[in-house]
Amino acid sequence: MKFSENWLRQLVEIPADRATLVHRLTMAGLEVDDVSVIGENLEGVVVGEIVSAEPHPDADRLKLCMVDAGDGSPVQIVCGAPNARMGLKAPLARIGATLPGGMKIKKARLRGVESSGMLCSARELGVDADASGLMELDADIEPGTPLAEALGLPDASIEIGLTPNRPDCLGMWGLARDVAAQFGTSASLPEPESVSVSGDGRREVILEAGADCPRYLGRIVEGIDPAASTPAWMAARLRRAGLRPISVVVDVTNYIMLETGQPLHAFDNDTLQGALHVRHATADETLVLLDGSEVKLDPEFLLIADDARALAVAGIMGGKDSSVTGSTRNVFLESAHFAPTAISGRARKLGLHTDASHRFERGVDPELPARALERASALLLDIAGGSAGPLLGAERKADLKVTGPVILRRQRLERVLGLAIEDAVVSRALTALGLEVEHTQTGWRATPPSFRFDIEREEDLIEEVARIHGYEHIPTHAPSGELALEPDPEARLKPLDLAKQLVARDYQEALCMAFVRADLLADWSLDAGTVPLSNPLSADLAVMRPSLLPGLVEALRHNRARQQARVRLFEVGNVFRADAEAPVQTMQLALVASGAAHAEQWGEPSRAMDFHDLKGDVESVLAMCAQPQAWQFDTRELPGWLHPGRSARVMRDDAPAGYMGVLHPAIAAVLDLDHDIWVAALDLAQLLPRAMPEARVISRYPGVRRDLAVELPETVSWGQVKACVQNALGAQLAQLVLFDRYSGEGLGNARKSLAMGLILQDASRTLTDRDADQCVADALAALERDCMAQLRG
Repeated sequence: MKFSENWLRQLVEIPADRATLVHRLTMAGLEVDDVSVIGENLEGVVVGEIVSAEPHPDADRLKLCMVDAGDGSPVQIVCGAPNARMGLKAPLARIGATLPGGMKIKKARLRGVESSGMLCSARELGVDADASGLMELDADIEPGTPLAEALGLPDASIEIGLTPNRPDCLGMWGLARDVAAQFGTSASLPEPESVSVSGDGRREVILEAGADCPRYLGRIVEGIDPAASTPAWMAARLRRAGLRPISVVVDVTNYIMLETGQPLHAFDNDTLQGALHVRHATADETLVLLDGSEVKLDPEFLLIADDARALAVAGIMGGKDSSVTGSTRNVFLESAHFAPTAISGRARKLGLHTDASHRFERGVDPELPARALERASALLLDIAGGSAGPLLGAERKADLKVTGPVILRRQRLERVLGLAIEDAVVSRALTALGLEVEHTQTGWRATPPSFRFDIEREEDLIEEVARIHGYEHIPTHAPSGELALEPDPEARLKPLDLAKQLVARDYQEALCMAFVRADLLADWSLDAGTVPLSNPLSADLAVMRPSLLPGLVEALRHNRARQQARVRLFEVGNVFRADAEAPVQTMQLALVASGAAHAEQWGEPSRAMDFHDLKGDVESVLAMCAQPQAWQFDTRELPGWLHPGRSARVMRDDAPAGYMGVLHPAIAAVLDLDHDIWVAALDLAQLLPRAMPEARVISRYPGVRRDLAVELPETVSWGQVKACVQNALGAQLAQLVLFDRYSGEGLGNARKSLAMGLILQDASRTLTDRDADQCVADALAALERDCMAQLRG
């Protein structure tokens, strides 16, 4: 927001210079972004009145102007401005004056005619960017008056960057209140009085938008002078706030918005038909705006309409057909309160950002419309004449936001700020900001005024106390105390350990979004029990992920679409599931891979990755737990997103710990993937516990190997066979190696042959042939009993 420093000083006593004011504003959270000094060094520039303007005898575009400078003897000025005319009052730079750009005014001859000074434009004086002609001054200013005195110069245009929670400072009244509280002075704000009602213009107002517009006020002012001009003081304040003066009606509404923070709008009353309706737009309803653009609306937009058509997009911009023109004599002034949620984002959707939408999106004092309307009515009648009708409007009081008391605890204030502030100082700070303060046993109960609706909780009050007390007065303390180190038990792996192992096996770590599309989860049949977001950034980020795999496979697909034929990714992250009380969050490790089993090389022929490659990667992670006997693989109860014949379930101590295998072809087809996609998802909580290393005596005695081939059903897995033999032989089995598998001719249906090597060793003696043979017999007996095996001849 931009504002005039002089305007602010007229509203509040500021016992400080400009630099101190700027510093205090910034330190109070109203950060100053820019300061532009206006009208310095205008000594020798006075108000001049052109008493005659004749064409230059030797130049078509120049005029010979006789200018009254207030000293009784007009001076001759040669001027080329197109608006130079008799009766105009404009700035006159006398001989010897130096303009802000460094130009020194001297007596000169232009085309043979002497010129004793210079009539100036606003840009030449550094007070505005307008260089289209002479700066036109009010007709009631006496010639010879110093220009600085006539225009209230020097001044400064100060721009502050306000955070969204301080919309009360988007008007001079709110800014003055805050500055008064900072400097311990008081603000002198104009108190609008009801104007005298001399007209009878009426128009019904009908609210049809519910809580989106709980208050809409208006007034018809008839018979204004369309030729009336905006006073110089008002035009100057508008320019220094970054607004261009347009016409008296528009300038009055803009001025009131800057002064009070309440946006207003003026309709040409003669163009309105019937009652005014505040309603939502219909689908594809169109409206031509003030800037000439045509917009297509939807029911999210709030409209002001009459009985025949839409007139304005509420809180954003008016329509062209009902706008005030140079011939308008009867106006309808609008002053309304719109809910921020009804305006927020709507201007951006239309590619607009207006002063009105900027304020309504952040919130405006719901009690301000009537005061702003009375103030605007009074100014318009003073400047352009006319007669004011009665105050019109409608409201839904139940939908108006009402501020309630907020408790501030003394102990909490001291704990947050790190210092104790006297009770009187706290009370004085809150009272200066307009809050009603009541002392309690533990602190204070403060009720914010309607214009400070941003104060809702204790932290807001603490912030206000800190601002007014001064952030620079809050001491800086370095943290003290001993920090407790997080336990690092050896019996537990870190996720980083697993990540390093996978990187060593040629995987790359990926970080995917924790939000996914709802339809993507439906494709995976993972949409049951999900956690949807109430306010997602987009439809693609609408649901918390129940598994890492959908996002990881999307990353794989993205890479394959960019000519990456071999992709191997893993991720460690949180997954989420809905629960009766709150979402449940767990950690998961996931792998995805496709393409060749090994990177391209000369020493080994290329082949596609298969199930055993993936199983080897998974087993390398499981091996880090140092509990090989705890892990098993089976094919029972596989999820629907896995291929039923090429996948497995991972078990730890007979409890499911994850799944691995190839992605189901139906899902791969939906995702437009035409290659096998190998995936694994493991519960991280079951991967981290590990057995502690134990020192064991290395046997000094040689080992003995015996080979054993058995025939057994296909349904019996190698894991079952291995466990059976280990249980049967115990500590004497040093290693068990599977070196051959056969199925086919010579065996019955659904039968297979496994050949294994038993490496036998004892720590206390050398095993004899009889010992070895007994171990083979024990192993065979166990296999016949538990695995339906028989010795293969």
